[in-house]
Amino acid sequence: MGQALWRLSPRQQQQLQEELADQLAERGGGKQEHGRDGGAPRRAAQHCYSPDIYHLLRTRRGGKEPPGFIDLEMLPPELGITILSYLNATDLCLAGCVWQDLGNDEYLWQGLCKSTWGHCSIYNKRLPAGFSYRRLYLQLDEGSLTFNANAQEGISYFMSKGILVDHPKELAKFIFYTRRLNWKMLRIYLDERRDVLDELVTLHNFSNQFLPNALRDFFRHIHAPEERGEYLETLITKFSHRFCTCNPALVRDLGLNPDAVYVLCYSLILLSIDLTSPHVKNKMSKREFIRNTRRAAHNVSEDFVGHLYDNIYLIGHVAA
Repeated sequence: MGQALWRLSPRQQQQLQEELADQLAERGGGKQEHGRDGGAPRRAAQHCYSPDIYHLLRTRRGGKEPPGFIDLEMLPPELGITILSYLNATDLCLAGCVWQDLGNDEYLWQGLCKSTWGHCSIYNKRLPAGFSYRRLYLQLDEGSLTFNANAQEGISYFMSKGILVDHPKELAKFIFYTRRLNWKMLRIYLDERRDVLDELVTLHNFSNQFLPNALRDFFRHIHAPEERGEYLETLITKFSHRFCTCNPALVRDLGLNPDAVYVLCYSLILLSIDLTSPHVKNKMSKREFIRNTRRAAHNVSEDFVGHLYDNIYLIGHVAA
């Protein structure tokens, strides 16, 4: 938004350059040359640079050099809001003490809330008079910190403030569109709330994705446990069914089913560990991977399994 603000048309750029040159010339900044016939002096040709923020601020300051950092009050409001949107809650509150008009802008706080916490139940409610997105942002920040210390207390905090409702689909959407939740606490919470885990899996769309890439996308939202166990088996089982649901044509053409995808996922995880671990000296070859995988998944073609190996070899671990 801020960058697009300065994309001017060539005519506007030329006019702005002429205004800048005239003002600099009045202050002695423009050099003058006499014509060959000794006529009236003419201004030397100026370099055609596109106007930038520095020159605009310099002109608005009367040609003086900026003493330090750019003052946000000298910028258009849209650009100032874009700059402030990169601050966290603490820094934004401090900035609001200096640039009160920008730091207290409700549209800024609303954008910060929805860009950091993409889905909250309160977004779909009719907001009361005097509702403050700034207060909501601070509550969301506080609730996220609480969740990262204790998942159950964090969810309880969100519900007590009316930010979330106790429904598996609403909780799953909140988790899916939020990136501030600690993955270890999230894993503990999903292990306890399997109903939320079921809804979270259905939010993934694996259509037209290669199996290893889809598995990476899955583990990017739902982190794999550090050790093999019942929870990892549950995750792979749910992923296998969801992958087959999203790719009916692929399943039909390759003769796959949820059980076959389950076997392939386990093979990919083991291959990832084998190829990326520094403790494994003798790495598994492509021929060995194809032979071992096809023993468990007979209907899968050799070419398809070979492409799986190449993906892990070139891109890396599926659950990193």
